[in-house]
Amino acid sequence: MKSHKNKKIYIITFGCSLNFSDSEVMAGLLEKQGFKIVKASIPDDGIKKADLVIVNSCTVKNTTEINFNRLLRNLNSKNKKIVIAGCIPQTDSEKLEKYSLVGTTQLNKIVGVVEETMAGHIVKFLERSKTNPRLNLPKIRKNSLVEIIPISQGCLGNCSYCKTKAARFDLLSYDNKAIICQAKAAIKQGVKEIWLTSQDNAVYGYDLSKGKNNKKLTLIDLLKDLIKIPGKFKIRIGMGNPEHFAEIIDELLLLFNSKPGSKLFKFLHIPVQSGNNTILKAMNRKYKVSDYKKLIKKIKQEQPNMTISTDIIVGFPGETKKQFMDSIKLIKELKPNVLNISRYSARPKTLAALMPQVYGGKTKDRSRLLTNEFYKIAEQNNKAWLDWKGEIIIDEIGKKGTNTLIGRNLSYKPVIIKKIFKGKKIKLGSIIKVKIVSITKNYLLGEVIKI
Repeated sequence: MKSHKNKKIYIITFGCSLNFSDSEVMAGLLEKQGFKIVKASIPDDGIKKADLVIVNSCTVKNTTEINFNRLLRNLNSKNKKIVIAGCIPQTDSEKLEKYSLVGTTQLNKIVGVVEETMAGHIVKFLERSKTNPRLNLPKIRKNSLVEIIPISQGCLGNCSYCKTKAARFDLLSYDNKAIICQAKAAIKQGVKEIWLTSQDNAVYGYDLSKGKNNKKLTLIDLLKDLIKIPGKFKIRIGMGNPEHFAEIIDELLLLFNSKPGSKLFKFLHIPVQSGNNTILKAMNRKYKVSDYKKLIKKIKQEQPNMTISTDIIVGFPGETKKQFMDSIKLIKELKPNVLNISRYSARPKTLAALMPQVYGGKTKDRSRLLTNEFYKIAEQNNKAWLDWKGEIIIDEIGKKGTNTLIGRNLSYKPVIIKKIFKGKKIKLGSIIKVKIVSITKNYLLGEVIKI
């Protein structure tokens, strides 16, 4: 092994939980080979200390890409050695000729890429690998209590606005035994939360089969195996598209209702994107508004405490005021617990970029209007938790100077508590009993009952 003593690497990550998982793996591989991974809460501090900076990029939004390009200019002005990873090298490598690049399926090559770049060479690994370069590799977790496990890459969709498909390719589900193995190892190391992540968790296993009859493997099969693992931990199911969740929802609800299913956070992220069928069709989404309503109402009927997270894109090409108001109407009717609002931005090389665009000022106004409507819903939703008593997992330190901790209850709701209870300091990873005494639109505020 080459000596990398005192060579410092700083990793900056943009984007989703899958990207953060990739960064954890790259950090683990590099540390194993003797590199020192710089940890810094302020990026400029990390950049200053580092001999080389890895930028793990995201191609979902224009704003993210603008921030990425600004960061590159900053790094170049400081004469830093740079490796670019993630989605942008996979989709726009021609714009990044002077940088070393590592694609979304070549993470296991990161040590060699860094070594070559430190030596003054430019190297690129962008080929698609049909094996999983992520599972059961060394990693450095950003949060020691959370294990982010990618269960697949790519998806089955072809949304007209999305550039991620070009970076993550078609669906490739990872071996369920390898996923179970990684989860078991993480739980032995003290992890309290397992996050399953991918572009669409609901299609896990569509490309795999089990048994003599070659029956399709599903997310349900994976979850059944995961909840059998001994230990006190919770599983968070990541984002899945509505039409695919609809196919497995009956089995999934049975699992949530079972005793072993108590290991699952009552949390589902199911993006709707628009409340108007014409816009959904233009987006090339494979469901109608009525399908989405039926799915969410079924979930809420069976599991009233289920946290439903959803996404809305405002200002999609051709969206009229009336079509936008359909989205507001849908949100008012279904009252989701979490709403991620994105202002549409045209992504090069996508079909939607060729459509008639909505003026940016209108998009901004629509985003503000939807946000204000949702704030009212969020506060009302949280009021339902007042006086609730139950267990939370402490998984995060609160804001600096507040002497608080943040935990998650059975529905993955964030609960803020004081650090000290009866003179004792509450530790991260503790599972404690609380009572909800107050709320905001974003948080529940808890009073500790027992530790």
